[in-house]
Amino acid sequence: MKLPKINKPSLSFWQILNMNVGFLGIQYSFGLQQTAINPIFLYLGAPEDMLPILNIAGPVTGLIVQPIIGAMSDKTWSNRWGRRKPYFLIGALLGSVCLFLFPHSPLLWFAVGLLWILDVGNNMAMEPYRAFVGDKLPEKQLSLGYQMQSLFVGAGILLANGSIVLFQYLFGGESVEEAGVIPQWIYYSFYIGAFLSLVTILYSVFKTPEIPPTDEELEEINKIKALPFSQKIAEPFREISQAVKNMPKFMWRLGAVYLFQWYALFIYWQFTTPLFKLTLGYSTSEAASQAAKMSLTYNTVTMLVALALVPLTVKFGGKKIYALSVLGSGIALFLIPYISDPNLVLVPMILFGIGWAAMMGIPYTMVSKIVPQERRGVYMGVLNMMIVIPMFIQTLTFGPIYKYLLGSNAINAMLFGAVFFVIAALLIFRLNDSKNKLSH
Repeated sequence: MKLPKINKPSLSFWQILNMNVGFLGIQYSFGLQQTAINPIFLYLGAPEDMLPILNIAGPVTGLIVQPIIGAMSDKTWSNRWGRRKPYFLIGALLGSVCLFLFPHSPLLWFAVGLLWILDVGNNMAMEPYRAFVGDKLPEKQLSLGYQMQSLFVGAGILLANGSIVLFQYLFGGESVEEAGVIPQWIYYSFYIGAFLSLVTILYSVFKTPEIPPTDEELEEINKIKALPFSQKIAEPFREISQAVKNMPKFMWRLGAVYLFQWYALFIYWQFTTPLFKLTLGYSTSEAASQAAKMSLTYNTVTMLVALALVPLTVKFGGKKIYALSVLGSGIALFLIPYISDPNLVLVPMILFGIGWAAMMGIPYTMVSKIVPQERRGVYMGVLNMMIVIPMFIQTLTFGPIYKYLLGSNAINAMLFGAVFFVIAALLIFRLNDSKNKLSH
């Protein structure tokens, strides 16, 4: 049943900012996953060709958790807590506990297990947040809302990696590493993450009320509540199945883009530390610090350009800006392996940061405009399935590719990722965004 469209009031710039503050804590956690988790695995004795499979927690939990939570949140309403808020509150609490425990991992298997639980919490918090923005904003403000999220993506990851660089500088001491031991200076970044994960979510929860459901929506929600327990459990899976069956052609084409885009991103995050051990002759700690500086640079750029992309997409169209930004990320990955100066290697991160800002904002704006409001949560979950499926494929396939086809050479891995970014950029031009123009 198609529900009537809700007329939503426009929000001020500061109201849109306040509703997105919680994304800062979520993305700080993801920043640690991008930069600090794989070095911890290496400290605890993981071989390089095992890094992809050890990261399988992200895609598996994302594939399972995000669409289910999205479908459930579509059919949830509490007069006290709202529709989306209960889910990202529970997710933030779970993530906070895991971040506090992570640097205390005594063995590799313990760290891997914590990563699984951490990813469940992060995915549970992030997916309803994407729908939350779509719920609150009128169509003309969706671009600003999602690019604001992109800004906080950059800010959260920036803070995470900035803390890693700072604490290594302050407390790193000698670069000599002890096998099986996680350096003390890494601990502090995780403690900050545990704090931010919960506090920033609470800030947005108390600052931003949710829009109550219409009478028709409430009737649908009450029907679900009245179902027997077994049918309640099955309902989210039915919703996901129906959403995929009726998915717009645009989203299928975007899925092809995401296949190459996110495969390439996962390669970059996993192999920057091994790359700098090879190209710069660094130890694991030094290479991890350099990888953090890279992330620090591109997320600074993301923060600076995220909102600037809004008028550019209005003028030139989201598809063109998105494609050119992803192409720039591919060029960055082509350049990085051939720069031997640790300062100059930061320059390609300008292109990567613009690409990251576009990837984390423009597709969500496009999709939010074409999906029905009563199924926004489940469709945002399906969109995130399109992110984690390529990651899942990468974790299963790239270890053997790296070992047997690329000669266990991190330079070749980075070039492989660059080619995939270029393919993704070309596929973006196949997107028919005539109904998804950012100018109205």
